[in-house]
Amino acid sequence: MSSSAPRGIDHVGVTVPDLEAASRFFEDAFGAVALYDNMVRTDPPYQGKEAETTLGLEAGASVIAMRMLRLGNGPGIELFEMRVPEQRPSARASDLGLQHFAVYVDDIAAAARRFEAAGGVLLTQPKEMLGIEKGEGNAFCYGRAPWGMTIELLCWPGKAKWETTAPAERYKAPAS
Repeated sequence: MSSSAPRGIDHVGVTVPDLEAASRFFEDAFGAVALYDNMVRTDPPYQGKEAETTLGLEAGASVIAMRMLRLGNGPGIELFEMRVPEQRPSARASDLGLQHFAVYVDDIAAAARRFEAAGGVLLTQPKEMLGIEKGEGNAFCYGRAPWGMTIELLCWPGKAKWETTAPAERYKAPAS
């Protein structure tokens, strides 16, 4: 029996200025594994009316390369390198739409150091979770990838108040 209910998030698509540099960042910062290239630079660019309609691209945009990465035990990260006449910088948290994704880590201090060593910039050092997410050892921090996209690092080894009040469990990546 099939169902229209989602099973979960499969992947998050991220447009990057340079596919190879972004791949290295995700590999160095998070241990990501490149699974496959769906499109390489030697392929003709995916562009024109069909691409614009199918992907919701600006007129004149072209997809140059695409790569799927595995990031731990969670959803994949699909990288898109695109060219468009007037490409805008990454969205800020206050802009509408997808503004960040979060990566669960077991040791947030070590993950923050690795993030910075890979070329990311932390907005703050790790700090205690806020509000209903507070709990022993629960921490988070936001950072920016080298091209400006916001990524959150988080861990919650301790019990939080939401766990006693929420109608369902929140997804937590299994330990490696």
